[in-house]
Amino acid sequence: MKLLSWNIQWGRGADGETTLQRTVSAIRTLGDFDVICLQEVAVGFAGLQGGQAVDGVAVLAAAFPGYSAHFAEGVDMPDGRGGRSLFGNLTLSRLPVGQVFRHSLPRPPEEGVPSMPRVCLEVIVDGDAGPLRVMNTHLEYYSRIQRMTQIAALHGLQCDAVRLAAMQPAAGKSADRDSPFAVLPRPASAVICGDFNCEPGSPEYYRMTAPISADVSGWEDAWRACYGEIPHLNTVGLNGAEWPDRAYCCDFFFVSADLVDRIEAVTVDQNTAASDHQPIILTLA
Repeated sequence: MKLLSWNIQWGRGADGETTLQRTVSAIRTLGDFDVICLQEVAVGFAGLQGGQAVDGVAVLAAAFPGYSAHFAEGVDMPDGRGGRSLFGNLTLSRLPVGQVFRHSLPRPPEEGVPSMPRVCLEVIVDGDAGPLRVMNTHLEYYSRIQRMTQIAALHGLQCDAVRLAAMQPAAGKSADRDSPFAVLPRPASAVICGDFNCEPGSPEYYRMTAPISADVSGWEDAWRACYGEIPHLNTVGLNGAEWPDRAYCCDFFFVSADLVDRIEAVTVDQNTAASDHQPIILTLA
């Protein structure tokens, strides 16, 4: 199974030009993916998109026929013209998709610090090894307090999933499948990816990879599980982007402990300039 995670900055490249067609071309050049997880996908927000209110979800979904498209907006506001402007995470899957969950992440107020609502999109895909939860998220940039609280929420999601999986009856047994009470596969096995807006070695990184509870193991950094102490490749600050002023890594794949042995490779494409972030790729056996 091959997964891509990329903060596409709504199609705005390192050169400041916005075009989703360049984003699409870059993804196609990177290879053939089973699941594509994108952050900073915009619907509307003409001010971000060169004065044109582009529906980024529609453009990206149309560009990848054969993939189902699942979107979770963290931001949903009036566009001033009778419509809505949305901003969030998009997951495209060519694998069969079961249930989809959209988890709003906490946003404790911090005086004088800008922030936006954040979300984690959970899509359950049916791969060769069985169902897998693929979680696509983007944590707050400006507030460490919010990031730490959001990471605690991600821990809570994994804790709940593990415990529910242990008590879950066989799919479809507890209720008719054509019912909101139907029980569908939601395994403990999970991948979570995205822009975590923190660096390896930061308090947030250590919080993310800490044990969750006595009965639930923590998230494992896929890069570290694969390459040990080799430093993470940088995912921002490359190719002349105006932000940030230095190169570092803030985009990750984390996996549940049972998936560590299935990790074949984690790679970062540092060449594309189609965003201010670089794509990161996870390959699972």
